[in-house]
Amino acid sequence: MSVATLRSDIAAALANPTEWQVFSYPPASPLANSVVISPSDPYVVPSNNTWNVDATVNFQLTLIVPLFDNQGNLGNIETFMLGVLNKLYESGIQFRIGSFSEPRVLPTDAGQMLSSDITITSIQAWE
Repeated sequence: MSVATLRSDIAAALANPTEWQVFSYPPASPLANSVVISPSDPYVVPSNNTWNVDATVNFQLTLIVPLFDNQGNLGNIETFMLGVLNKLYESGIQFRIGSFSEPRVLPTDAGQMLSSDITITSIQAWE
């Protein structure tokens, strides 16, 4: 499996077209109600063993919602976080899942939005 295939698989697992959009790459401009899958740092981490070289891959998921008011947006992004976690658990893809960052204001050309990040690490065999 390649890194691009894994990123595509994650995007498919997170798909929820009635609730949010999923981008398997950073879009030119962030959109409200979306999940953006992008490389995290470190991105690809080799792990040498006796016979071959394995690697883990780290991705950052950024959740973005519109910024209307503090109470409503906080509730929206918290619901969004739980929805993304449920999709990851249901996917069958093996991950180590980090913690969500605190929600923060994200200024964009389309206006201000609220966002939060989580890092996930693949824990599967690579070919």
